[in-house]
Amino acid sequence: MTAAGVITLMTSTAGRADDEGSPIDGVKIPAGYREWKTIAVNQLLVPGKTDQLRAQLGNDIAFKAFKDGTLPFPDGAVIVALHWTRVPSEYNNQVLAGAFPDAQSFVVGSRVNMQIMVKDSKKYAATGGWGFGDFKDGKPGDEALHKTCFPCHEPAKDRDFVFTHYAQ
Repeated sequence: MTAAGVITLMTSTAGRADDEGSPIDGVKIPAGYREWKTIAVNQLLVPGKTDQLRAQLGNDIAFKAFKDGTLPFPDGAVIVALHWTRVPSEYNNQVLAGAFPDAQSFVVGSRVNMQIMVKDSKKYAATGGWGFGDFKDGKPGDEALHKTCFPCHEPAKDRDFVFTHYAQ
């Protein structure tokens, strides 16, 4: 993030076709994901534990399914979730002070991780048709981390295991 408040998305070299896949499902960081459409932006706040700003991007198949409300998601849908810490923006607060004296602006801070879901109902039948990947600095997390992905998504079974809602 620059002082002017411009967001810099995941600037690592991640996303090359030769990057390492996740240890269970073999999910890799999709090339070109930075050019995908935004599905939603949200905040995750777990007091005392985490305060993150998050953006979900989708390939054309995923984006169309979100926009049309298609459930279950069709095979080939890929969702990428980018996560950052949330930090106050002194610059934005100064700029807004005249019009909004009590305003508090928050922006993305450091990268936390990137999570990926890939829909293939046959290949990933045991996990609701989804393959999962969790990456930090372009490297996949370990097997223990990846074993937590599907159990975390099970409460969203009625939405095909996807938490995100399309932001219109």
